Amino acid sequence: MSFNFIETNINDHIGLIELNRPDRLNSLNRKMVSEIMDALLAFECEKEVRVIVITGRGRAFSAGADIEEMMEDDPISLELLNQFSDWDRIATVKKPIIGAVKGFVFGGGFELALACDLLIAATGTEFSFPEVGLGVMPGAGGTQRLTKLVGKTKALEWLWTGERILAATALDHGIINKIVASELLMEETTRLAQKLAKQPPISLRLIKDSVNKAVDYSLHEGMQYERKNFYLLFGTEDQKEGMNAFMEKRKPNYQGK
Repeated sequence: MSFNFIETNINDHIGLIELNRPDRLNSLNRKMVSEIMDALLAFECEKEVRVIVITGRGRAFSAGADIEEMMEDDPISLELLNQFSDWDRIATVKKPIIGAVKGFVFGGGFELALACDLLIAATGTEFSFPEVGLGVMPGAGGTQRLTKLVGKTKALEWLWTGERILAATALDHGIINKIVASELLMEETTRLAQKLAKQPPISLRLIKDSVNKAVDYSLHEGMQYERKNFYLLFGTEDQKEGMNAFMEKRKPNYQGK
């Protein structure tokens, strides 16, 4: 794949997407967002890829949307552009997505991070939704995903004030999974990605599917959905391999079938 604003590669079952506008702190213009989504969907269809990692080149993950690009927009032009249809494609990715973030994770960059399944942050990383200071608000899922993670009152505080959230605070509120030294960010992220890549791929997909449903479904509906996915896994070769390996006291070799 060839892109203008991101770099991609595949190594050891891990598909890497690296935001590549370091001179602009990886600010997200519309073309860049489209490229990110195209890469995600390409990795989703690539059998060799079992886990996807998103990170940013330079000293920031992303400082947010490219404000210069949207200054002259009006409601009708935005409606016709329908730019958030690109963002909506993230929800169709069933493979695990790990975000490796550092520096500034602001605005649209924060929304992209929140769309990841797991987040590892470098020491000193700061998160923020500063849109209110520009007279606007998040539009790619920020108000929704943040609220589901931290609850109404804390989400409103951070969205209304635009205050920066330190990595330690983000960890305390369940926004991120782990804080590591900046120089170890990709090493630790790769280690986690490799661990997941050795797990049965279909199990990972259906676990992600079930957990996502738990966010919106009632407990009863969620349990019924979970049960359906549980039954489905007994039709996979990986289920047979996993249980046979357990009985034979050996490591399983999962093929994603």
